[in-house]
This record gives sequence, C-alpha cells and structure tokens, in this order.
Amino acid sequence: MRCVAIIPARWHSTRFKGKVLADINGKPMIQHVWERVKCAHMIDEIIVAVDKEKVFKVVESFGARAVYTSPEQPSGSDRLAEVANSIEADVIVNIQADEPLVHPLMIDDLAQVFEYEKNAQMATIVKRIHNRDDISNPNVVKVVLDRKGYALYFSRSPIPYLRDDEGAPAEEKYRTNDDDISGRYFKHVGLYSYTKEFLFTYTNLPKSTLEKEEKLEQLRVLEHGYRIKTIETRYETIGVDTPEDIEKVRSLLAHRGGGSV
Repeated sequence: MRCVAIIPARWHSTRFKGKVLADINGKPMIQHVWERVKCAHMIDEIIVAVDKEKVFKVVESFGARAVYTSPEQPSGSDRLAEVANSIEADVIVNIQADEPLVHPLMIDDLAQVFEYEKNAQMATIVKRIHNRDDISNPNVVKVVLDRKGYALYFSRSPIPYLRDDEGAPAEEKYRTNDDDISGRYFKHVGLYSYTKEFLFTYTNLPKSTLEKEEKLEQLRVLEHGYRIKTIETRYETIGVDTPEDIEKVRSLLAHRGGGSV
C-alpha cells in the first residue's frame, strides 16, 4: 500500500491566527510536525497543504513539499481530498498541523491499520484519560468504543455518564485511580487515516445533525452508518489552540532535550 501523509496547514484560526508558523524553540510549529512525520516508517510521501504564500515559503525553506489548496475549503478533510485527488495513494493519513508532539508510532499505526483490518475504511487515535479534569472539559473530546475497538460515539460531554454517581461532586464522580474509571474513559486524538476511496465518500456526505450540534466532523461518518476503527496510544500530545499551549509545548520539548521523540 502506498501511504501519503497530508498536513493541512491553514493560516487562519479563530483562536490563534497564524499558529502554524508560531515559533517553538527556534522552529515554526509546522516544521516540528513535519519532522515527526518524517520519522515514521510507513509513510511514502509527505505533503503540506497550505492556503497562504507565507506558509508555502516557510514550508519549502525547510525542505518539505507544499501544495496550495483553495482557501474556500470548509474543512481540513476537504483540503485533504483536494490534494488526494491529484496524487497516487492507497491510504491518506491526516496529520494536524497543530500537533507538534505527534509521535511517529501513531502515524505508523494509522498507516498500516488497513492491512490487518480488511473491512476498515477510516481510523483514528485514542488515549486513556488519566487527568480527571479532562473528563468534564468540553475541549477534550471523549469517545466510547465497542468490543472490537470501533468508535460508538464521540462527544464533548463525559461519556460514559456515571448514572450511579448522579449528584456526586465531579472530583468524586470522575476519579482516576486504577480501581474506578481508569480504562473506561478515552480521549480522541485528532489524527486520522482513510482509504483514498473512502476519503472522497466521506467529504461528499452531507453534514449531519450530530456533527452540527457537537461541532465534531467525525460524527458525520457514524451518523451515516459508517464505522471508525480506533487505535490506542500511550503517547501524550498537546494540540495547540492558544498561545498558552505553545508555552506548554516549549516546556515539554525542552524537558525532552530539544524535541526528541
């Protein structure tokens, strides 16, 4: 299978404009992401999809391949499909441009999942929640799984809801030691892979009610009757949504010795 990783690097962001070029320890954030994808073994090609000349020039300056996509594309997956339409690939891996701590093993897992899951058409990454505050944080997307590791639902709300503890304070309701919820709560890490064929199916589906209500694009897949295979990771990432998140990443990278994985 030929696997191509595409990194949609959109300049505009509601909360943090231009974050893809934000400096992190002397490098733009998009370069950190690209370098980590380069460390993956299962990727045959990496493409950075940009919508601004300034991003294009920076991406080319550190040796990556950049291609323009229309600034009118409504979502990252639509930008992905625009690029995928003109390349040779069996599998497309979608890497978020605001995930400078993405681990290469996550990418390899997404790239090769279709070799052993013959019925899978789309996959994503999940991680067990160990921070109690994440469970009730609407910015941390939760996911519940079936026994075969396919997603049943994604939500910004705590799922599963602990009915027996109704009325209990949050610090008691969502404890995180090994005797209570550890292993029951998963957060969604926004990395995806698709068969090229299914990527076009997905982007041509009409927006769903659940997608609009939760503001979670992946719910479109579930509501239209398709399935999403999940892969559990042990690696922690930080999605950069605000300038404050940049400081967290800088600190972690410095602690790790400048960016080693």
